Amino acid sequence: MDAKDQQIIRELQLDGRLTNNELAERVNLSPSPCLRRLRNLEKSGVIQGYTALVDQAAYGLPITVFIRIRLEHHNKEAVQVFEQHINRIDEVLDCYLMTGDSDYLLRVIVESLASYEDFIREKIHRIPSIASIDTSFAYGTVKQNRAFASVI
Repeated sequence: MDAKDQQIIRELQLDGRLTNNELAERVNLSPSPCLRRLRNLEKSGVIQGYTALVDQAAYGLPITVFIRIRLEHHNKEAVQVFEQHINRIDEVLDCYLMTGDSDYLLRVIVESLASYEDFIREKIHRIPSIASIDTSFAYGTVKQNRAFASVI
């Protein structure tokens, strides 16, 4: 991947609905080479898909929760069981494997504190081998950027 590919990615992260002609103009390429590069980025898996960005509060899910989970056991089976369960829970948007005191960090969105309690009782508590659950509620967003291509 070269700088031109990174430009293409950056522009698509800022506006995924660009036409190929608009994209080509923004990255200073003619449409045919731009489309070829775009298809190569998609085929190689660098671009994994396209999606709509939605205001979660307007959608009805205003509460963001970060949950740190520590497992009781760290054997292959316990890890697999935990990760399989997490992958089936819609409220969990992100799950990161962590270093430090916690094994996993989850980002969860819910509609209310009552629904969060149900989520913990009905979905998280049913997963075996969890030693501890530590919850933090986000009460505001300082920065949220979905375009990371400019970091390089």
